[in-house]
Amino acid sequence: MLKNVSYCNNQLRDYSSLFSRNKVKSWLQDDFSSIMSKIERYDMNWMNLTKASYMDYLKHVYRILESNYPNEYIYKNSFLNESLIDEVGKSDSVVFNEFRVGDSIADLVMFNGVSKVFEIKSELDSDRRLGLQIENYKKAFNEIYLIVPESKLSSYLVYDKEIGIITFNSKETKKLTLRRKSIYNPEIDTNTIINILHTKEYKNIVKLHYGVLPEMTSFNQYDICKGLICEIPTDILNKLFIEQMKNRKSQKGLSNRNYKELNQLSLALKMTDKERKNLIFKLKSPLKEL
Repeated sequence: MLKNVSYCNNQLRDYSSLFSRNKVKSWLQDDFSSIMSKIERYDMNWMNLTKASYMDYLKHVYRILESNYPNEYIYKNSFLNESLIDEVGKSDSVVFNEFRVGDSIADLVMFNGVSKVFEIKSELDSDRRLGLQIENYKKAFNEIYLIVPESKLSSYLVYDKEIGIITFNSKETKKLTLRRKSIYNPEIDTNTIINILHTKEYKNIVKLHYGVLPEMTSFNQYDICKGLICEIPTDILNKLFIEQMKNRKSQKGLSNRNYKELNQLSLALKMTDKERKNLIFKLKSPLKEL
């Protein structure tokens, strides 16, 4: 159905707006006007050819974007589907979306035996801030990976040789290829780590390492704990930090079998399995006639 069809960028951008948090929130309220407006604008012939559901149409649009407009959502979703979901299913692994580290926000991060950060640069992205992002990520993560278009591989190979690189090719069945492994970074920065941690988490680290929490108040607990954490050897702090991240509630509403197109949205909205099933149930409703 998608062969020999060309799409202008405005249409593709319009299609891509369907895969956003606000749209999902409206669908959960049984408001499918965002989907119906796209059908009315671009795909009346498609609707007339099939008795379909809202989910069928989202799958149709996703395939178009995957082949013609691989934006950040497509990259993230493909990476989740091909590389992370099996890991997330394990009890000792967690993954987070849009994770703040210093002045940067990482696209995806994972904690299992080590801490890993994944920064995505699609065809549509600039590498203008990449140097600063890498600098921030090195302060908190053991392994750093860039996910970049295969066509731009040579441009990114010039960055720090310790950074791993994964390429994306929308034309291949297996879209992601590991081009260079990340070199393990044992050094983490205490100031960066303590600003990632929640109050309960940095207090847990102090208690686990020292065996007891010192006397403190809500006014001085940060400074007291920071001073103590600064004295913890880096290798031990790294392990304690990873354990605290793994204790955070992780996103389980993902599937590597059904409705893969929605995995990144499920992660971004921190959906539980129950919430995801409710969304899919609503999207499987038949399209209303225009």
